[in-house]
Amino acid sequence: MYTIKFGTDGWREIIADNFTTANVRRVAQATGTWLKETQAEPSVVVGYDCRFGGLMFARETAGILAAMGIKVHLSTGFVSTPMVSLGARNLGCTAGIILTASHNPPSYNGYKIKAGYGGPASPAVIEAVESHIPATEVAPALPLQHWLDAGMVEYCDLENMYLDHVRNSFDMAALEKASESLVYDAMYGAGQNVIRRLFPKATLMHAEYNPGFMDRAPEPILKNLPEIAAMIQESDRYLCGLATDGDADRIGFFDEQGRFIDSHHLIMLLMEYLTTHKGMSGKIVKSFSVSDKVSDLSRHKGLETITTKIGFKYICEYMVTDDVLIGAEESGGIAIKGHIPERDGIWMGLVLMEYMAKTGKKISELISDLYSVTGSFAVERYDLHLEQAQKEKIVGACKQGAYTSFGSYSVQRVEDLDGYKFHLPGGEWVMIRPSGTEPVLRVYAEARDSATSFAILEAVKAHILS
Repeated sequence: MYTIKFGTDGWREIIADNFTTANVRRVAQATGTWLKETQAEPSVVVGYDCRFGGLMFARETAGILAAMGIKVHLSTGFVSTPMVSLGARNLGCTAGIILTASHNPPSYNGYKIKAGYGGPASPAVIEAVESHIPATEVAPALPLQHWLDAGMVEYCDLENMYLDHVRNSFDMAALEKASESLVYDAMYGAGQNVIRRLFPKATLMHAEYNPGFMDRAPEPILKNLPEIAAMIQESDRYLCGLATDGDADRIGFFDEQGRFIDSHHLIMLLMEYLTTHKGMSGKIVKSFSVSDKVSDLSRHKGLETITTKIGFKYICEYMVTDDVLIGAEESGGIAIKGHIPERDGIWMGLVLMEYMAKTGKKISELISDLYSVTGSFAVERYDLHLEQAQKEKIVGACKQGAYTSFGSYSVQRVEDLDGYKFHLPGGEWVMIRPSGTEPVLRVYAEARDSATSFAILEAVKAHILS
């Protein structure tokens, strides 16, 4: 029988191939076993996003857990991952589960586990759940109505809970005025109702229910967002653009000229707003692929920086035990103090909008202010779709220290915390790492500008594929 393994962020597989109701029941039972080991009377929030089969898989999960004597709070409709995390914390549940494959292509679905503190379950918890996954099939539970009637499953409006949390945490008057200059691309994902309900004057794109995502991976990166960039460029109405992925925990952001602002810059903008304008402090916890400029700005502000392996679960471990101001990934997953220890694309977008509203400055102006401290920089990325044997060969060469230069770029030192980061002269670097959620090899490069970063990427690509 198929062996189920969790990756960087949950278990993800192609629908009707390995992601089936039968396999979901196996994972649900393993989750239930762990829950019962954890607490005498465990309870759990279960939600699903806009992907195909989400409601069906959520009901399967709820039924298995209810049959094990675990109380289930089931979302009334599709929800974002942050909504499930917030619900788990606010309802005092042992855990949260969301059926989502996040930013993966539409053929995928997945299963994420959240902890009662409102963030990703720790690596130790994931290992414990994996160890309990049965090797044989699990019989279907009784129909959901049976568990509703028995009181073991009850519906919960996680979306309204989240909206109330937003309204109680932001200067809504300032945001409502700023929203007139906002264009939001929901990428057909679970964040679509939030902006619609909060800001009726905002311009919305791809904010309809479409489980196929128009055959585009709902990942908020530049190549997947041509329409929002064009809309901003063709009008002087918009001051910023916001995009979120399939489960709305990742952010994509655009300035008033329709230029994509990557996560490295967003992290630094958030740091500046929270420290200088809101008087907050704390550690900066970032994943291995985040720009070194984030550490430079942290030092400038007298803040400690901690670097983790890639995967927000590693960042979250610090956020629940330490005084952390920002926890962030290169891929658009960012969390801040004062919210939940969870990535939240919409929340980060609202903080940035509030920053603009409070200062009266455009995003481009705020970035220019940052550059006066750190200098300009650019981090670019290639996703190389390779055969498994070729990918393993490249990773093996990295492990063996075979790469001492890439074209004219000499390697000065190597870090291998998670993947392989090759430091080049002048503070530039390139990083090679296989994805933990997709069949790709990721290659990152940081340099003083985008053209130089791409030149490094081209040199690395030519060398490792030769």
